[in-house]
Amino acid sequence: MPAAVSVVAGLFEEGPGGLRLLATRCTSCDTLYFPRRPTCRNPACETKAVEDAQLPRDGTIHSFTIQRYQPPAMFRIDDWKPYAIGVVDLGAGVQVMGILEGVAFDELAIGMPVRVTGRTLYRDPEGLDVRTFAFVPGGSEAA
Repeated sequence: MPAAVSVVAGLFEEGPGGLRLLATRCTSCDTLYFPRRPTCRNPACETKAVEDAQLPRDGTIHSFTIQRYQPPAMFRIDDWKPYAIGVVDLGAGVQVMGILEGVAFDELAIGMPVRVTGRTLYRDPEGLDVRTFAFVPGGSEAA
């Protein structure tokens, strides 16, 4: 497999155990942030200190739509065609927007269990696969 890079540095880690979205958690109020933040943004929190955290792999579709236009250049897809994008509830007050794949558009449903995975968007001029995250049907109930 060719070498790969993340479309945005620090967005996720990908390894033998799968892909994990990287977040930060406030050390005082326990609020999770994705993408990562340098400080807590909760106005009631006095310390503002955060630590690295990973988000759960499994979630449920909160909302979705079908995109029938090409994404911006940073998220270009070499084999572009209409795609589903959704807001996925990962628990702990965190909802993440991402590509939904591996399921027909007419089978998508609010509440459907999904799992985060990696997806190649394109190969850059240096021959590196530029990767992002996506959600596929599954989750802990289906595993």
